[in-house]
Amino acid sequence: MRSDTSWNRGESRDGRPRAGLRRRLIAWGAVPLAAALALPVTAQVLPQAAPVAHAAPAGEAVPAGVKVTKVQWLSDRRVAVWVHSPAMNEDIQVQILVGRDWHIAPDKDYPELLMLDGLRARDDQSGWTIETDIVDFFADKNVNVVLPVGGQSSFYTNWDKPDNGKNYQWETFLTKELPPILHNDWRTSTDKAAIAGLSMGGTAAMMLAERHPDMFDFVASYSGILSTTSLGMPQAIQFAMLDAGGFHSQNMWGLPSDPRWTEQDPLLHVDKLKGMSIYVSSGNGFAGPYDQQSGIPGISTNIAGMGLEILSRMTSQNFAAELNKKGIPANVVYRPSGTHSWPYWQFEMHQSWPQIAKALDVDPDAPDCRATGAIGDLANGVPWLGRCVTPEYDVPGGRAQDFAAGRVFWSAGTGAKIVAGAIGGRYQQVGGPGGDLGLPVSNELATPDGHGRYNAFQNGSIYWMPQTGAHMVKGPVLDKWGSLGWEAGILGYPTSDPRPMDGASGTVQDFQVGSIYVTDKGAYEVQGAIRDKYNTLGAEGGAMGVPTSDETTTPNGIGKYNRFDKGIVYWTAGTGAWSIQYGPIFDAWEEQGFENGPLGFPTGDQRAVPGGVAQDFEHGTITVADGKTEVAQK
Repeated sequence: MRSDTSWNRGESRDGRPRAGLRRRLIAWGAVPLAAALALPVTAQVLPQAAPVAHAAPAGEAVPAGVKVTKVQWLSDRRVAVWVHSPAMNEDIQVQILVGRDWHIAPDKDYPELLMLDGLRARDDQSGWTIETDIVDFFADKNVNVVLPVGGQSSFYTNWDKPDNGKNYQWETFLTKELPPILHNDWRTSTDKAAIAGLSMGGTAAMMLAERHPDMFDFVASYSGILSTTSLGMPQAIQFAMLDAGGFHSQNMWGLPSDPRWTEQDPLLHVDKLKGMSIYVSSGNGFAGPYDQQSGIPGISTNIAGMGLEILSRMTSQNFAAELNKKGIPANVVYRPSGTHSWPYWQFEMHQSWPQIAKALDVDPDAPDCRATGAIGDLANGVPWLGRCVTPEYDVPGGRAQDFAAGRVFWSAGTGAKIVAGAIGGRYQQVGGPGGDLGLPVSNELATPDGHGRYNAFQNGSIYWMPQTGAHMVKGPVLDKWGSLGWEAGILGYPTSDPRPMDGASGTVQDFQVGSIYVTDKGAYEVQGAIRDKYNTLGAEGGAMGVPTSDETTTPNGIGKYNRFDKGIVYWTAGTGAWSIQYGPIFDAWEEQGFENGPLGFPTGDQRAVPGGVAQDFEHGTITVADGKTEVAQK
């Protein structure tokens, strides 16, 4: 049991920082320090900053070359968007947690909260979604949370030179290339925006807010390094960047004597933050409630995290002093303990939310909603679905209600059904209840093979497994796939949604082991090595045309083949897969008895020769040149 003495030193009985000691609220130029410290922790002691005038108009022009190259809904509220950056000459993934009322109010825009990652940012998703509860926390909040993915050791700035295979130009991307996409395509307001980050991202948030003050109403640094040019800091930054990916700071801003270092130093440009709502926090480097204690009192096993947080505290104090000198109000939080680690940044995200909400002019509190009727009967028995975040609302064909972890749909004909997770994301992407699938007719179910999950809908299904993702299957493709044994059959799970054929009329869908093609000639599967050969020949838009048969065993039992509009692809274990096009060579091979004749199976595709074409077989060659056909056996 924790003693009262320990509790009085600044920890609550559950091990969390005490409310009265976990922050120091200082309002420079507003109230005396003693009065500020006497206020309750939840009090807003800062005067409200004047609203920031945003320069970006609605419907703004997209810079040349900037385009969305891919969109993938990861859930009904979380979407990944890949935006091509001409400045960096690569596609940058940005994930968006859409505003609470996204589905219930489809004409509404939402303020932006740009959340920046730390020094070891990964290329697959933001540390915020990996390490914190950000997805659940913002499920009931009416902001679009924007999470850039990637940028390890970048400081989200424009680099002087490429390094480590990266041409970092993050400032250009975040302030010029990305905003029009967010504003025009993702219902992100041009009137209200906030920026926050942890560690490297906290440094960058202050830099970007200072350099583009017309863009942001709020800025927060959680354990950021807020002075980059003070004694020893360039060397500390260089050491950290080498440790996190092998990057070199001289390729970022040059040598420490280069003017770019001072241009980017948050400490030297605090006057640019006037009129903005500011939040700065840091621990003191000593072991706190979220740290693993070593055998020495106050010392965490996270030694590197102790040192980095001490640097953050020191530079944050200098930054706060400079704000004080310039008469700029800020909310500065000095925790009595804690290292440089994710649990504290999650804590600060929660703590700073009321101030963010006030700056963005949104309600900080969760909505008062209840789940009742058939939707409530289902949802109340499914704890993982979480709290409701909207009231019920109309959707095509029925009603819906949004919850923290998914949505429940209802109609008189289908009853109440849950759609959530990656399947919910795919359902959203293909149009939801107003799209091709209609309303759900089942909850999410386990597939019989135990490897995946699926939801059935009025007009099809969505199947998911970790290796393939979630994909819609419907219509003749679904019927054909079912006749082949569903996911346990020869094709396995879907790896794409249905798509129009390229160069032909019809639909094609890919599966783990093959594809199903649907044309006016019927629905046929092409699989394995035959599919691979077919694809090298241009698939449905190429030399063979569309399939006209399933894969079939040859009469001699040795090989397999598929028929196509313009020929056949044969395969055997000994020869591989080769095509033979309808025409003189095919006719001559037919006269020889096909694969059962003296020539055997093809061992190559048709090739050009002087005056015509030729094709090789196991035991000979057929040549058609200068109007003559010659069969030469080995």
